[in-house]
Amino acid sequence: MQLDSLEPSLDVIAVGAHPDDVEIACGATLAKLIDQGHRVGIVDLTNGEPTPHSPGPEVRRAEAIAAAKTLGIDTRIELQLPNRKLFDCFESRVELAKVFRRFRPKLVLGFGAKTPMASPDHWQAMQITDAAIFYSRLCKWEEHFDGLPVHAIPRHLYFRLAVEPDTIPGLSHHLTVDVTSTLEQKLEAINCYKTQFEHKQGIIDRVRAAAVVTGSLAGVAAGESFAAAKPFAVSDLLETILSEETGSE
Repeated sequence: MQLDSLEPSLDVIAVGAHPDDVEIACGATLAKLIDQGHRVGIVDLTNGEPTPHSPGPEVRRAEAIAAAKTLGIDTRIELQLPNRKLFDCFESRVELAKVFRRFRPKLVLGFGAKTPMASPDHWQAMQITDAAIFYSRLCKWEEHFDGLPVHAIPRHLYFRLAVEPDTIPGLSHHLTVDVTSTLEQKLEAINCYKTQFEHKQGIIDRVRAAAVVTGSLAGVAAGESFAAAKPFAVSDLLETILSEETGSE
C-alpha cells in the first residue's frame, strides 16, 4: 500500500479481544477523548462468538456498531481472529500491526493483565498487542505488511476491566482519567450489548460503582485507571497535574 492510500490517521486505538471489552474497560475515556477533539478507533480481535445468549455474529456486530456510535468512535475494525481459540502467534501479531501501520495512532490502549475467571483470550490479546506495537515500527520486513510503511507508536497504556482492581500488579506507574462527564455514555454503550449483559442483573450498577470508587481516590466523581507500559516523562509538570477539572482541594 502506498502512502497516498493510507487511512486517515487516528490519535488513539483501543484493542480488545471481543466486542464489549473496550467499552467496559475504558469506554468513558474514549468518549472524553472524542469530546476533546481526538480521533479514536477500536479494534476487536475476534467477533466474540459464539456466546450463550447471542443468536450469532451478525447480532453481536450490530451491538458493537451501536456501542461505537454511542461513544462517537471514528473507526471500528474486527480482525476476525478465532474467539475462544485466540492465541499470540506471528500471524495475529502481523494482522494487528497492519492496522497500526494503516492508522498510525499516537496512543494504543490494551489489556494489561490476566482476568481470572474470565476469558483467557484477554491475556492473549495483551501479548498480541504488545508484539504488534513492536512489529509496527520494524523496517526491512515489508513483505509481511502489504507494503505499509513503518509506524512507531509513541505511547502505550494498559487498561483493566471496570470491575477489577484499580492497579495492575507489577506495574508501578498508574494514572486516573476523570470521566465524570462521560460515564453515562459508557454505561449506555455497555447497554447496547443486550446479548451479553441483559441477563446479568446489576452489571450497570457495578460498573458505575467501580468508576465512582476509582474517581474518589483521585478526588473526582468518576474515573478510569490505566498503567503505563513503561515510565514516561513530562516536560511541564504543572500543566500535566493541574487542570480545570482537578477535584482535590
